[in-house]
Amino acid sequence: MSQVLAIECCDLNIDGNKSSHHTDLFADQRLIVRRGQNFTIFVHLRPGSKTLKAHDAGFIVHTGRLPKRESDTKVSFPLSDSTVDTEWSASATHDPAGNKVSVTIMSSPNAPIGLYSLTLDHHGQKTTLGQFTLLFNAWCPNDAVYMHGESKRQEYVLAQHGQIYRGTHKRIKGTPWNFGQFEAGILDICLKILDDNPKFVTDADQDCSARKNPIYVTRVLSAMINSNDDNGVLVGEWHDFSGGVHPGRWVGTGDILLQWAESGPVRFGQCWVFAAVGCTVSRALGIPCRVVTNFGSAHDSNANLIIENFYNEDGESLSDGDSVWNFHVWVDSWMTRPDLGKEFDGWQTSDPTPQEKSDDVYCCGPAALRAIKEGELTKKYDAPFIFAEVNADVVDLVRLSNGEFVKFRGSTKSVGRFISTKAVGSDERHDITDEYKYPEGSKEEREVYEKAQHHNKLQQRGEEPGLHLKIKLAENMIVGSDFEVYAILTNNCMVTKKCTLLFFAKSVGYNGGRGGSCGFASDRVEVPAGEERRLYLKLEYATYGSVITSDRLIQLSAITIDKQNSDYHKAEKTIVLDEPPVEIKLLGEAKVKRAVSVRLTMRNPLPEALYDCSFTIVGAGLVDGKPIIIKIRRVGPRREAAATAVFTPTKAGSSVLLVSFDSNKLKNIKSSISVVVKGDNMPHI
Repeated sequence: MSQVLAIECCDLNIDGNKSSHHTDLFADQRLIVRRGQNFTIFVHLRPGSKTLKAHDAGFIVHTGRLPKRESDTKVSFPLSDSTVDTEWSASATHDPAGNKVSVTIMSSPNAPIGLYSLTLDHHGQKTTLGQFTLLFNAWCPNDAVYMHGESKRQEYVLAQHGQIYRGTHKRIKGTPWNFGQFEAGILDICLKILDDNPKFVTDADQDCSARKNPIYVTRVLSAMINSNDDNGVLVGEWHDFSGGVHPGRWVGTGDILLQWAESGPVRFGQCWVFAAVGCTVSRALGIPCRVVTNFGSAHDSNANLIIENFYNEDGESLSDGDSVWNFHVWVDSWMTRPDLGKEFDGWQTSDPTPQEKSDDVYCCGPAALRAIKEGELTKKYDAPFIFAEVNADVVDLVRLSNGEFVKFRGSTKSVGRFISTKAVGSDERHDITDEYKYPEGSKEEREVYEKAQHHNKLQQRGEEPGLHLKIKLAENMIVGSDFEVYAILTNNCMVTKKCTLLFFAKSVGYNGGRGGSCGFASDRVEVPAGEERRLYLKLEYATYGSVITSDRLIQLSAITIDKQNSDYHKAEKTIVLDEPPVEIKLLGEAKVKRAVSVRLTMRNPLPEALYDCSFTIVGAGLVDGKPIIIKIRRVGPRREAAATAVFTPTKAGSSVLLVSFDSNKLKNIKSSISVVVKGDNMPHI
């Protein structure tokens, strides 16, 4: 027998390892494994070669630009009789009938994630066996991202499609999204995001070593998904969308990441797009992640946990800092928090939308949900800002001509409502408000708020009991229609009240940014004790159609002004105009590698023609590569847009077909259907 180890080839057993490591959905044909779990490769020796024995050989794994043993980016370990599940180790079994050696390698559950090289060292004779990509492992109890429950792991790590909730707390609408974390090339792009972050550029060794920690990786992603401080993925824009894609037109993450990898920061994103990309990258790297929407989300710019809205005596807004968004979207990621204590393990909030700087960088989190709920605002990272988003108090103040401010409305309940995420295993909305805060108005909620305020002086709460102002909406407020809304002023005093009643309608973005006016009415009213007065406002498409954004939101504000008695009241409501449904009908049975047609229809609800119309179709395992786009030149007023598309499924199983309709006047109309793709050997139903 020769004393030289002669290796003929090495089989990385890609399919077998990917199946056992829950990475078989990755389209990339290479070895992708999760840390803290063993994988098996086959080393084929040449006839007459020296055998591979325990304690007679070892392995070297390394990752990063400058691998070092002291940084855990380069590790040497011997071939032993068995593996251990707490560190890098290896064992081997010989095939007595041939020259094949089965080598089992266990990775450390605390190893940095990334692309690794694997080398066999036999008495100084080094042979490169191949490369593999190591990810976080939610199936491994020793991993910091371990998540109990297979259904949760399926949802938060493996699910490629989901629902992102938008609208207002009164009209919550789910929008389908294709995360596509397993599409070809996406994992490499996710690793490139880590390699392009400034911390890697400054100190590659320290950065790669820190990638063992999901807290660190999540914070890097929060900074890199936006492009404010670096060459990050998305450029945020809320006003002018020329020179880029309107945020509402995106239907999935794949196109965004592919475009970024090819040409740099992608124009444009808003909060749900930032969050969706963050979710895709987190899931691709193995971190369990969910997209979360907060309705009535406060942006507390001065960190006093109070949203202060200032008005002049004519009811005009003077505020230019704090704001309350109709909704805001971020992500929660699952991990332990050894830096904070075991009680803070679990969901951690991070937000890639650039709002305020943290450590001189536009990033936010991760902050433990437990810290947010309990008002533990000294716990890193960025807990005060996130706490204010879900629990700030709102105060409306009028600046009088003498410079004094008079409070005319306050609310402790309007911020942080119906906090929502997709339910596990279904497309239903799951309300997780109780994970972020105690019930509004409860003793616990108020105690937490007061603790969070520290030394901030709280202003007295409560509304003037004499007058009550509210806004009533019409039904069937579909975009393109005319409808009427009205304000009701009720006098609960014992005496007659006189005041000016103003009723404004303005287009608004989901982030609270106000656009053009689309309606105004006013009246000088006298309301006897116990009676009410109504002020009607007709909203016509001819007026609002040219000023609303693709969010289809109209903010109504009713204000009463009694300057003589310094008495002011205000009511607000935001209308979400209904969108027309997109009908999707599959024309036949979906089978692997068999073309199938789908019929798409949508009726134009507008009294004017639509131009530059298109249907866009995507779906993991259904539409490979770039989305299918079907262009339609014109759709007449109140007429139907119709098209037929053909796609060829590539994978058997359940998936979701996402369809988006866009035009010059009507954008971001989305719908989806579930599609079950049969394999070649699946029986007909």
